[in-house]
Formats: sequence, structure tokens, C-alpha cells
Amino acid sequence: MKAAELFDLSGRVAVVTGASRGIGAAIARTLADNGARVIVSSRKLDGCEAVAASIRATGGDARAHACHIGELDQIGSLFDWLARDAGRLDVLVNNAATNPLHGSVLDADPAAFAKTVEVNFRGYWFMCQRAARLMAASGGGSIVNIASVTAERPMDGIGVYGATKAAVVNLTQAFARECAPLGVRVNAVLPGLVNTKMAAVLQTNAEVRARALSAIPLGRIAEPDDIVGAVLYFASRASSYTTGASLRVDGGINA
Repeated sequence: MKAAELFDLSGRVAVVTGASRGIGAAIARTLADNGARVIVSSRKLDGCEAVAASIRATGGDARAHACHIGELDQIGSLFDWLARDAGRLDVLVNNAATNPLHGSVLDADPAAFAKTVEVNFRGYWFMCQRAARLMAASGGGSIVNIASVTAERPMDGIGVYGATKAAVVNLTQAFARECAPLGVRVNAVLPGLVNTKMAAVLQTNAEVRARALSAIPLGRIAEPDDIVGAVLYFASRASSYTTGASLRVDGGINA
């Protein structure tokens, strides 16, 4: 089978969360470039619409829909709208995340801890739940959870974030096992350090950047476009016999 057929998403409906910038925006554009009708989702509608408009400007099919995945009622509203508007879902990319805690695990603030868990774990769980139900009703689909290399190897200063990403890997495996009979595949991508707003310290602190680069065998920090190939693989028929897997895209940090 030719590569164009393996990765063709024509006729597929895809939702990408956290898609108003960074990795999420790059993923949304890539899925659209390969034929998907993409729902660009994030907390703020303006940012989503800007990305959706850029996709439409290049001939792609995209719509914007605001959803804060830390709020269960907003998750419900997104899927109720999706069921009415498209009547199906073929691909979900759970990318939205938060990381408000920076510092020792001994100093973690309970409110910030709760916010991190609500978005990075609880949000992913119930997005997966609603997506799997809708996918099963139309014959199956693919869920791609964006985790992190910190799921496998904690990094100082972001212990809570890493713990939630480890939970994402576990929930990926749990959903993969139970949803396989429904035709729903669930996999995870584990990015390393990526040049996004969340990692702004890499641009503003030369010492931190140098220390980070020294730990990356490929010798550079990733750009959002470095992550999209793994997501496209999991979203497409190229990975039709893959579920419950976690793919590192980390420049070799955890090799």
C-alpha cells in the first residue's frame, strides 16, 4: 500500500484539544492536510478560530469549538454538539494540558495540584470516555493521548505534571484493552522538550537551555512539527494493528 493511502484521513472527523497554538495547532494542520475534517478545540474560541481559519485558507476543512477539558460540563457540551453536527468521530487527539506547578514536590500547592489533575488526568479520562462511545457507534476510531517523557522519567521541579502524564499512559492502556472490541484504538505519544509556550524557560534562561540540550542525544529541542508524524501514524490506518502503545518522540532523552 502506498504511503498516501496509509495516511489518508479523507472523510474522517477529528477533534484536537489544546489546538490554539503549539503542538496542538501543528497536529490540527497536519490532520487537515491529510484530508480530515478537524475540530480545533481549546479554552478560548478566538485562538481556535484563528487556527481553523488558517487551515481553511489553505484548502482544509476545519471548525472551531471552545472546550476547557478541566470542566466536565464543557466536555459534555463538546460531544453533544459533535454528535449533532457531524454525527460521528473518527479521531481524538487529547493534547490540552496544564503545568502550573514548578518547584519541589514538598511545596506543591493543593489548589494547583488539583488543577493539574483535573486537566491532565480527569480531563483526558472523560474525553476518552465520550470519544470511545461516539466512535463505537460509527464503527470505531483512534484516540491519541499526548503524554510526556516525564511519564517514564520524572524531572525535578515538575513532579506533579510528570505524575499526571504517567497516569495518562496507564489510562491509555486501560482504554485500549477495554475498547478494542469496539474497534477503538488508544495510543500515546510521549514528547520530550518542545519549543512551545509551556517550555518558555528554555528560551529565556540560557543555563536551563544548555543543561537541557546536554541531555538530548540529537542535540536540539523539538519543534511542534517534530511531533506530528507520530500522531498521524496513530490516527491513520498505518497503525491499524497498534493499540495500547506509547511512542517516545524525545530526541533520545530516555534512550
